[in-house]
Amino acid sequence: MRLSDMIEAFIKELWGSEDTQVELKRNELAEYFQCAPSQINYVLSTRFSPDHGYAVESFRGGGGFIRIIRLNEDDSTHFNYLVNERVGESINAQEARLLCLQLASQGRISKDMADIMCSAVSPQALCVPIPESLKDTIRAKTLRNMLLQLAQQGE
Repeated sequence: MRLSDMIEAFIKELWGSEDTQVELKRNELAEYFQCAPSQINYVLSTRFSPDHGYAVESFRGGGGFIRIIRLNEDDSTHFNYLVNERVGESINAQEARLLCLQLASQGRISKDMADIMCSAVSPQALCVPIPESLKDTIRAKTLRNMLLQLAQQGE
């Protein structure tokens, strides 16, 4: 098991069934795993991002700590982040596919729905002689409309 996987598993074990957040000290965690604090930062940014259903708050200073908040699946903040920040005005095919697959792995959408969404924003679906930047804009509008529709249906 890789160190990143061990750190992720350790952090997830800190949650009780009803807990929505956990607080930890980056330096203490780095010391426990005998790694650099940057390794903890890496795990937090790649495994505990809003895309994965988490928000991370960092409090610096003498008694500084990190708070990881598990977002509610119905959380409008997470949805707004996906539509406005993650997708935004432009998204490439690889990022769009990753987002759809992450939503399925989190149980937010079905695997079949993820496959359909991936197909709709794939390079094959936008195989027309226009600049790549325009394709990314069309892909973003398509993906945002699908996400809005799913939110309205409660998928």
